[in-house]
Order: sequence, then C-alpha cells, then structure tokens
Amino acid sequence: MTILQPITDFIFARDEPAPSDAVMVAGGSHPELPEKAAELWKTGFAPHIFIGGGVSVKLGVFPGPKSKREVYSGAYATECDFYRDVLVKNGVDAGAILGEDQSGYTRQNAIFARRIADERGLNIGRALLVCKSFHARRCLMYYQLAFPEAEFLTVPVDCFGISRDNWFLTEYGVARVLGEVKRCGDQFGAEEIALFQSNAR
Repeated sequence: MTILQPITDFIFARDEPAPSDAVMVAGGSHPELPEKAAELWKTGFAPHIFIGGGVSVKLGVFPGPKSKREVYSGAYATECDFYRDVLVKNGVDAGAILGEDQSGYTRQNAIFARRIADERGLNIGRALLVCKSFHARRCLMYYQLAFPEAEFLTVPVDCFGISRDNWFLTEYGVARVLGEVKRCGDQFGAEEIALFQSNAR
C-alpha cells in the first residue's frame, strides 16, 4: 500500500445509502448534488431534503451553476434557490424541501441544518449526506458536530472531474485533495476533538 490509499480512504468517505430521516445536501453550485438528492428521495430513502447556501463568500453573489446551465437557467439569487429549482425539476415535492439561504460555507450549512431540524421538531437519527466526493470527509466532520446523536451515511458525487480513482493523476486533483487534508487539520482543533470525544461517551 502506498500513501495514496490512506489519503484516498480518509478524504473520499463513502457509504451505501440506507433508509434515513433526511437527505442533507452541502451547499454549492453543482447541480449534480441536488440531482443525487432527488434520486435518493424518489427511491424512498428519506422523507425530507435539507438544502442550504446563500451567496459566494468571495464574490458576494451566487455565480450560477457550474454545469448544465442549459437545463438550469433561472435567475438564482442564492445556492438555496438554485438547489430548490433542481430538486423540483427532478421530481421532488416542494413540501419535502427544507432550506435556508443564509449560510456562506460548509460549517454554517451544518449549523443551520440543525437549526431547521430543531425548529421543526425533527428527530434526525440517521441522515444521508450528499456532497462533493473530495469534500466528503470535512463535510462529514462538520455535520457530525452539528448532529452528534445522528448517524451519517455519506453519498458522494464526483465534481470537477475529480474522483477517488484519479485525483492523484493531475496537479489540479492533487491540489484539491491535499488542500482538503490541510483544511481538516486547520479547521478541526482541540475544541472540536473534545466535542467529538464528549459526544461519544
């Protein structure tokens, strides 16, 4: 085994989907994520889909879909608006969608999803987490912090042409994946580790 395999296994977290209380979709501008969430919902894996996301922290606006602009061509003000349109266009009942349009990054996606669940009195024992595949570990860590009592099954989607099988073949893939390794270290310190430990007791 080379060092590539443990890096791959750590960053590219993945699970088989199973019946759950909700599907939670990390924010972003790739339609493939809400499309996957719609597929899971229509298959009957969960009754609710949590979506979130406001505008780009860097740009101050929602930049538009990263792909399939010919299919999803609305004037979207936020990531949440975009995701909602993708979900509805893919057959999800509007009443099953629970969204917020204020979060600006992944940690807020998770925190605000928890707020929605609490406000609606929803008990999340298990959730399916849909996210970009190379973002899966960091995303999972944030959602586990926000929902310490819940089991999360990660359902990743390959984006930017990066997958667990090819990330090490291009400079771009290496930069994105090793950037995630670094962020996991930078963004999770002693305080977060203590929370994980206390939640495990």
